[in-house]
Amino acid sequence: MRGGRRAVWRTGGRILGVVLLLLTARPADRLAAQNDPRLRAALQLVQSGRADSARALVRRLLATLAPQDSVYPEALYTQGMIAPDAASAATSLQRVVVEYGWSPWADDALLRLAQLHYAQGDPASAAQAAERLRRDYPDSPLKSRADFWGARGYFDLRDEPRGCALIQEALTAAGDDIEFRNQVSYYAARCGGTVGTPAPATSPPPIPPSAPTPPPTSPAPAAADSTKHAAPAAYSVQVLAVKSAVQVDELLTRLKVMGYADARVVRDTSGFLKVRVGRYPTRQDAQRAQQRLKTRLGGQPFVVEEP
Repeated sequence: MRGGRRAVWRTGGRILGVVLLLLTARPADRLAAQNDPRLRAALQLVQSGRADSARALVRRLLATLAPQDSVYPEALYTQGMIAPDAASAATSLQRVVVEYGWSPWADDALLRLAQLHYAQGDPASAAQAAERLRRDYPDSPLKSRADFWGARGYFDLRDEPRGCALIQEALTAAGDDIEFRNQVSYYAARCGGTVGTPAPATSPPPIPPSAPTPPPTSPAPAAADSTKHAAPAAYSVQVLAVKSAVQVDELLTRLKVMGYADARVVRDTSGFLKVRVGRYPTRQDAQRAQQRLKTRLGGQPFVVEEP
């Protein structure tokens, strides 16, 4: 959400609704003010201690609005922010992100999800939400906040290099916001001298030169027979096969947060998008990776041969 539409929802210095859980370490100026008078009325009810009435008002509003109405994502966002519990908050905020990614409320919803996941002890999901905000909304004024919460998630996951990279970006963008700069600087201390100076450029690993093509010869019968039964060049683990780009995108982001940087998408002639991990030299290596993925992700990942 942009510009003057941000304000603080407070009563006696306390954040209201489920946002108590979500924003115990919030940016002090980032809770969203509403433009629609019906939603402003809901917030006034919350501020007067009538949260149940506020939730009922928002539910009635959502029931009367068409999903295509521009107010609908704003109402969903409000419903998430005043939800009675974390699960309800996450559901409403996730709908804003998935169904209304074009709306000016989507980046706010992603930031709230990152904070909510972190507060619930799920640093991987917090980092995932932050990375999605960074990727999908690179010009958002909330990007530095996403950097901060993503970094905290990565630190909890013991991914110090990625955490420090995001902390550096957050510190660079902190500007004159002294409170936010102090928060970021506290975590930047763990990065030593790596924060505050440009990160060194990393070069991709060199690609080994391909072997020269031998001149054509007439292969001996035995050699020809052996090529027919040659082993596959590599094995991978297939995690998902769907036609939904949204599902694929979310899984790829989660896999990369979990450390599977080589996760990729393979499209076949049937139109399915297949998410695969790794290129392992032996089936045994791939099977070990399969077990790790099943333990961490669930589902039924399986080993596939690749040329």
